[in-house]
Amino acid sequence: MESLKELYKAGPGPSSSHTIAPWRAATMFKNKYPTAASFDAELYGSLSLTGRGHFTDQIIPSTFAPKPCIVYFKLTWEHDFQNGVIYHAYDIDHNIIGKWTVFSLGGGSFDVLEESFDFQKDIYPFKNMNEILDACESQNIDIPTLVKQYEPEIEIYLNDILSEMIQTVQRGLNTTGLLPGKLNMPRLAKDLILQATTMENPNDMNRMKMVAYAYANNEENASGGFAVTAPTLGSSGVMASIMYHYYHNIGIPRNKLIRALIVGGMFGNTIKKNATVSGAIGGCQAEIGAACCMAAAAIAYLKGLSVKQIEYAAEIAMEHHLGLTCDPVGGYVIIPCIERNAVAALRAEDAAMMANYMSKLKPNRVSFDMVVHTMNYTGMKIPMELKETSLGGLAAEIVCFPDSEKITNQIVKEQNK
Repeated sequence: MESLKELYKAGPGPSSSHTIAPWRAATMFKNKYPTAASFDAELYGSLSLTGRGHFTDQIIPSTFAPKPCIVYFKLTWEHDFQNGVIYHAYDIDHNIIGKWTVFSLGGGSFDVLEESFDFQKDIYPFKNMNEILDACESQNIDIPTLVKQYEPEIEIYLNDILSEMIQTVQRGLNTTGLLPGKLNMPRLAKDLILQATTMENPNDMNRMKMVAYAYANNEENASGGFAVTAPTLGSSGVMASIMYHYYHNIGIPRNKLIRALIVGGMFGNTIKKNATVSGAIGGCQAEIGAACCMAAAAIAYLKGLSVKQIEYAAEIAMEHHLGLTCDPVGGYVIIPCIERNAVAALRAEDAAMMANYMSKLKPNRVSFDMVVHTMNYTGMKIPMELKETSLGGLAAEIVCFPDSEKITNQIVKEQNK
C-alpha cells in the first residue's frame, strides 16, 4: 500500500482527478522543460467530457503561465486507461521537445507513461484490511501505532493536512455569493451554520452543524479553492466536516484527530489498493462511499471502539453506498456532489453508532475486504454515462449547460483531425 501522503493531498478544486493531478503533472512537466516556448494539452476520457465544468481547461494554462498553453478536448485515445492528458512542450520554432502521457488515477494521483516516478510505491506490506487487522491483533496494538512503524513522521505531515481541512471549512463558513458556473447556485454554508445555532434540540444542532461544515468545504472546493483529498476533492467535505466538528464542537485534541486521520486513511488506502477512488472509473461509490467509510472509521476510533468495531463501522458505511453513480450536473462538482458530502458525513456518524451497538449482539458477516471487492465489481458494471461523464443520470435531467452541444462537436472535430 502507498504512503498516506499520497492519499491526503491539498490542492486546488474542484476535482482531484481533473485539477490536482493535471496541476501536479503540469508543474513537473514545466520544470523539466524550462526552455520551452509554449505547451499544449490534449484531454481524454472524463477529463475531456467534464473538463470545463471541472476547471481542467483553466488549471492547466494557469500552471504553464506565463508561457502559452492550448488545451484540446479529445474523444478517444489509444491507451487502455480511460482518463488522461498528453502534454507537449515546444521550442520557439514549434518543434516538439518533450511529451508526457499522464494517467489520472483518482484522488489527485497520477502516473506518467514516459517516466518512472515512485509516487505509487508501496510503503506498507499489507494487501488488504484483513492483513492490517491481523498485524494489529498479533502485536496487540492499534492502527496508528502500526502505521507509525512504516511512516514514523506521518503525524507531522497530517498535522498540516488537518490545518488545511479546518481552514477550508472556516473560509467556506465565512463566504457568501454564487458558486461559479451556469447553475447559479448560491453558497449556503454561512446560512446553514446560523440556522443550526438557533436550533433547540442539541442533537439536531450538532448534525446540522456537520451539514454546514460539509457544505462549507465543498463550496470552497467548487469555487476552485484549496481543499484536501479524502480520498478525493469531490468527496473531501465528509472527513473535513467530521474533523472540524470533533475539534470545535466536541473538543477533541489535535493529536487524537491526527490519529483518527491515520485510521481512516488506512481504510482509504485499502480501497485504492483493491478497487478505486475515482468516480470516472467506479462511480461515486468510489468517492463518497470511500469518504464515508474513512470518516466512519475515524469516528469509531475517536469514540474508543476496538479495531474490529472500527472495521465494522467502515464496512457499514461502504456497503450502503454500493452502486452510487457519478452524474455531476453540467460537469460541475456542485449537484449532487455538495449535498452528497453532507449526507455522507451524517451517515458516517450513524455507521459508527450502529457498529458500536450491533457488534455487541453479533459479529459482522460481511468483512470490509468483501465489500471493497464488491464495490470494485459494481463499479465495472456501472454504465459509462453514469461515471463522471455528465451524460446520464441527474446530468441528463437538469439542462444547464447550453454549450454542451458545441463542446461535443468540438471534441468530435478534434478527434477527426
